[in-house]
Order: sequence, then C-alpha cells, then structure tokens
Amino acid sequence: MGKYSIEVAKQLLDIKAIKLQPNNPFTWASGWKSPIYCDNRKALSYANVRTYIKTAFAELAKAMYPDIDVVAGVATGAIAQGALVADLLGKPFVYVRSAPKDHGLANLIEGDLKAGQKVLVIEDLISTGGSSLKAVDALRNAGATVVGMLAIFTYGFPVAQEAFEKAHVTLTTLSNYQDMIGAAVESGYVTKDDIAALQEWRTDPANWKK
Repeated sequence: MGKYSIEVAKQLLDIKAIKLQPNNPFTWASGWKSPIYCDNRKALSYANVRTYIKTAFAELAKAMYPDIDVVAGVATGAIAQGALVADLLGKPFVYVRSAPKDHGLANLIEGDLKAGQKVLVIEDLISTGGSSLKAVDALRNAGATVVGMLAIFTYGFPVAQEAFEKAHVTLTTLSNYQDMIGAAVESGYVTKDDIAALQEWRTDPANWKK
C-alpha cells in the first residue's frame, strides 16, 4: 500500500531487518543466492517500528475487512504481529502451525476457531507464497472463511502472485521489493549501480548468479 510502503521499507532497512549485499550474496535455505535477506522478526525488538506496523495493519483491516471475526497469525514469524493486531482490533486470535503438533491434541491451528468464522490472516514475509497459502488451506479445512491476508513485506515474485490468484486469496502488503530498492538508494544503503543486480535477481531468483 502506497500510504505505508516507503516508510515501512525505511524502517526495516534502518533496523537491519532487511539487509542488502548485492556484491556478497546470501545463501537461502533453498540454495538460492540472494542479494537480500529479510527477517521481520527484528521489528518486534523496536517499539516504534513494532507500533507503526501493528497500527498500519489495524488501519488496513478496519478499512478493508471491517466485519472479521478472528485474526490468524502464520507461525512462527507472524504469531506476535498477528496477536498485536488482534489486540488493537479487539478480536480473537489464533495461529496456524507449519505442521500439526506431534503430541497432545496434534493441533494445526492453536486457539478457538469455529466453523463459519471470517478470518483475516497476518503474515510477516511473502516469498513464493507456499507456506502462507498452506496456512490458508488449514483455516479453510477447519471451516473458516479467509477474507484476505495482510503481510509486512513481499519480494514480488510472479510465482507468488500467481499462487495467490489461483487460491483466490487477496494479498495486501505494507511494503514491497520495488519500493524498498528506492528507499535503499535514497538513503545511500546501496548505489544506483547496484540497482541492476537487485532487479535482475527478482526477475529470476532461482538462477541468479553474482
């Protein structure tokens, strides 16, 4: 969302939740080489950033989904963010595990969720969209209606956009890769010479070499 995007990007860069190293790439768990590493959990350690993000989420939720019953966070990165948003909205909160517990009740969804309830999903980061949409499937399988998903940041991969469209899930993010690059150049975090490498990676991350 344009209202929040640049400011969120600046804040994430400032606290080094987003790190950019186009000349010394990171290696993701998938094996991909990447000029960016994003860990939005760090935002929770900074009260001003944490407050800005939860407030932005709550404003979007009120404007876009005023009649939700429940807020759901995606484990583990969005559990705290989702709980903060639910608290601001005065709504019940649940979270969705990546896999059922291997003991006890073997819950996949933690909290009190009833069939037929309208759920807003909170996520911290959208990469390919796979884990986020797996959480959506879990909620739908439990009988809930997923009205949409709000996330802090997206890389903007075409594969993610296609996956969300196919799953009929409306995704709205506070910030995105393109706006983050602009904020990084403006702040001097990267140079204009780095833009080509950053853009090239996003187009084909699986085959990007630096």
